[in-house]
Amino acid sequence: MILDKAREKMNILFNCSVLVSLLIERVTTDPASLRREYTADGLTEEAAGADPYALFDLWFQRAAKRVAEPNAMTLSTSTRDGFPSSRIVLLKGYDARGLVFYTNYDSRKGKEIEENPNACLLFFWQELEQQIRIEGPLSKTSREESESYFESRPLESRIGAHASAQSSIISGRQFLIDRVKEIQSKYGERVPLPDNWGGYRLAPTVFEFWQGGVARLHDRIRFRMEKDSWIRERLSP
Repeated sequence: MILDKAREKMNILFNCSVLVSLLIERVTTDPASLRREYTADGLTEEAAGADPYALFDLWFQRAAKRVAEPNAMTLSTSTRDGFPSSRIVLLKGYDARGLVFYTNYDSRKGKEIEENPNACLLFFWQELEQQIRIEGPLSKTSREESESYFESRPLESRIGAHASAQSSIISGRQFLIDRVKEIQSKYGERVPLPDNWGGYRLAPTVFEFWQGGVARLHDRIRFRMEKDSWIRERLSP
């Protein structure tokens, strides 16, 4: 009888501890309770300079040393009717002409870009408490540029570009496995660039640089193109 009462007390204590743990977890994972203070140095107009491309290059080179995947960026596109969609793509080049990524032209994003070339890119580097938003129209890179990048990709990636009809509905993963085998059998190691695969270049008309600040007083410096010149402005956070 004493043993039964002891077991009962142990069960009550265990259940209480589980309940407390669940309550603590609930409190700490409530989005409204999640908060982080930003402490990095601010962004002044002097530090921003007059050339957004130079500032982008400076920030990107710093990110490359501290961020796991600094070239990961959110690409937002929309249909001609204004319905948006976003996804992560990888930056594969940038210069004075714009920023380049590669994809399947028949994918959802490819079809939306065909309907509405205006798009937005977003980089967020948590380690640096920085964000860059870039707006502008998209256009396809040249076939030669796409071929040059495609040939630099690993063999498995080149095969995958043929095997996947990106964004289409398939019966299951086995379908992809079978398609990979078909492509391997057809091309071996000499896998050509697919006709529906290549690059897009976003030609910036807007750069916005965001630096996290203490007490949510973030620094936001925007550059916008006006009559072939960049206009620099500070935005309220």
